[in-house]
Amino acid sequence: MRPFQYTKAKDANTAVQTVAANANSQFLAGGTNLIDLMKEDVARPVELVDITRLNLTQIGTVAGSGNLSIGALAKNSDTANHPLVRQNYPLLTQAILAGASGQIRNMATNGGNLNQRTRCPYFYDTAMPCNKREPGSGCGAIAGINRNHAIFGWSEQCVAVYPSDMAIALAALDPIVQVQRSDGTVRSIAFTNYHRLPENNPEKDNNLDRGELVTAIELPRNNFAAKSHYLKVRDRSSYAFALVSVAVALETSGNTVNQVRIAMGGVAHKPWRATAAETFLAGKAATEANFLAAAEAEMRNAKPLEHNAFKVELGKRMIVRALIQAMGSDRA
Repeated sequence: MRPFQYTKAKDANTAVQTVAANANSQFLAGGTNLIDLMKEDVARPVELVDITRLNLTQIGTVAGSGNLSIGALAKNSDTANHPLVRQNYPLLTQAILAGASGQIRNMATNGGNLNQRTRCPYFYDTAMPCNKREPGSGCGAIAGINRNHAIFGWSEQCVAVYPSDMAIALAALDPIVQVQRSDGTVRSIAFTNYHRLPENNPEKDNNLDRGELVTAIELPRNNFAAKSHYLKVRDRSSYAFALVSVAVALETSGNTVNQVRIAMGGVAHKPWRATAAETFLAGKAATEANFLAAAEAEMRNAKPLEHNAFKVELGKRMIVRALIQAMGSDRA
């Protein structure tokens, strides 16, 4: 690990101004991703600004709206087990508990989870080309071993997939990310616009400006709690990223789908909203046949690489299974 300056931020304004003023500085919260990257000599910040003492851990209802705000520095474990989350957003609890390990969830923060790097083994291997790590060097995964890589939204610059479980559930719940800027103002970012596809700038994982600090994630009220499910398939039963994951949430009248949200992980550079499947299901009967047709409509747009064509069929079956499970039976 290379030497760096360590600074404790006394307040959010000081933190964002410090990071905004130094292009080689980074915020330090749980450190579960950043410290790993520093140990591997992939991340090389010259200054770490410790924000763990900032007052951004609250989880509670937003006055006047009924929305739920989860603080950026609340730990993943505390968020998953909070009564308001478990009662009103069980999809989020399921997704968080499917991620990483208990030890990591006890350290990792909500804001850090959103801002972890989209990455693959070629990103970690400094002997290999990687446009995320060194823009313009190439993408070793395109012609390499790409079994775990993207089937949607990839570019010739990058085929890595976003690793978070928590964020896949959030993508299905349409939250707003609250961000403090270096001038002291606050802006709100719709979650669908927070992360980026690689296009020609794969080194940019999200749409934050330099120095901006995530302060909270605000979840809108919804009627999805009774019919939601998170499904994850991975190579190991614990401490493994998803090959494919699916978060689904439905609101129905009888057996008719009024609203549906479907998000996928392990398939793209960002949390992937399955909008083709959602559009197909809206207003239709919640039957297995319709679930299959919706899944086929979504996966028809997939562009698998040499080693990951299996994700197309896997993704289709997982969408169907997750929808069936959300409806609360083995057969819809």
